[in-house]
Amino acid sequence: MTAGVEHFNAGRFWEAHEDWERIWLAAETDVREYVQGLIQIAAAYHHVKRRNFKGAGRLFDAGMRRLTPFPNPFCGIDRAAVEERVRSHRDVIAGTPGPSFDFPALTIVDRVEPPSGQW
Repeated sequence: MTAGVEHFNAGRFWEAHEDWERIWLAAETDVREYVQGLIQIAAAYHHVKRRNFKGAGRLFDAGMRRLTPFPNPFCGIDRAAVEERVRSHRDVIAGTPGPSFDFPALTIVDRVEPPSGQW
């Protein structure tokens, strides 16, 4: 999970997507749903970089639907901070006035990975 966060925070959204996809493929619990949400958020930012705002908006929405049900923090990531930033950026690409568009960084609240056997 940590490598994906490092890619994401460096603006390498495609690489974060790829790293998390390996985890997603191996996951057998609700962690799978959470990681899929992170993958969709990373893919959305990749689309933003390519100026595909319509695709980014759909992926932001899909990712948020997957992340929202989880407690905060989850898998060591401050989920609430992710949601706040994504909502802001979703408004910006939808044309709603808001803050300037700056790419987010995920906040790790601890470096504990899920218990063994959950991935």
